[in-house]
Amino acid sequence: MTLHWPSPAGLHIASDQLPVEGELASFDGATGWLNSPPLTPAGLRGKVVLVDFWTYTCVNWLRQLPYVRAWAEKYSGLGLVVIGVHTPEFSFEHNPDNVRRAVRDLRVAYPVAIDNDYAVWSAFDNHYWPALYFADAQGRIRHHHFGEGEYQQSEMIIQRLLAEAGASGVGHDLVSVQASGVEAPADWADLRSAENYTGWERTEGFVSPDGVAPGRPHVYRAPAQLRLNQWALSGDWSVGDHAVALNSPDGQVIYRFRARDLNVVMGPADPAAPARFRVLLDGQPPGAAHGTDADGQGHGTVVEQRLYQLIRQPESIVERTFEITFLDPGAEVYCFTFG
Repeated sequence: MTLHWPSPAGLHIASDQLPVEGELASFDGATGWLNSPPLTPAGLRGKVVLVDFWTYTCVNWLRQLPYVRAWAEKYSGLGLVVIGVHTPEFSFEHNPDNVRRAVRDLRVAYPVAIDNDYAVWSAFDNHYWPALYFADAQGRIRHHHFGEGEYQQSEMIIQRLLAEAGASGVGHDLVSVQASGVEAPADWADLRSAENYTGWERTEGFVSPDGVAPGRPHVYRAPAQLRLNQWALSGDWSVGDHAVALNSPDGQVIYRFRARDLNVVMGPADPAAPARFRVLLDGQPPGAAHGTDADGQGHGTVVEQRLYQLIRQPESIVERTFEITFLDPGAEVYCFTFG
């Protein structure tokens, strides 16, 4: 079962109803900190605290990030402390250098607790990426939100908790966010494809003839046609429990989808050996439908382990067939996400 929250949640709480849900849990289990020395609930007394659980390839969190970033910038001088707890999903997200690079590239300037052992996750009894926990100046959890959305309500709760703490000049204006690239909101109205993993343990809709040969090299074929949300491999691949890895050049992944955006979590097995790729949409270069990580001819390079936005359609959304061909071996593909 995926732990990502797939769509905006529908939680609505009136402004006068903020019950005490518990105490701010400990961060003692963090395996490292970025942008800050270690923080403790006792040391945070007197501050309003927003705890944000994330992992850097999670598209749901990436679409939430512009708001969390804006709140940190707007309210830090008024008594708000934002703490990002990076709890990894994929093996490469345990690498502190990868997290450090993501923090830099994504302009995360607030404190980040690296939670490689899931100790902070467990202390909060958390189950989702992304997840927000709002604590007042007395160290009490007063609200939580799982998934995307509810941004206006979340900011109003921050304002209320700051006002309760005696902050002046908080005001009632809300941030205006103009998100772009992978951080832009999903097109929920046209979205008909859900997140799907490629590893044999959790994948759905895999239709290469003869099925999966788990854990060993195998030459796969793609069927002539795919139905919506089916996918296939072509070429010499090894299908592991969490990812597929290309053994020889010119391997392909084909996916039938319906969504404005198509993203792929992938990277080179060897960071020193980038893998070139080319993307096609219904057998043609994507043109204006290319994402931020491919050009109009569909060309791009896998240079690090992260989420790559490969398709962003500018016009009416219909079922399309996506195809990515890796010109070099060594690429690992973990997951497809859509928006």
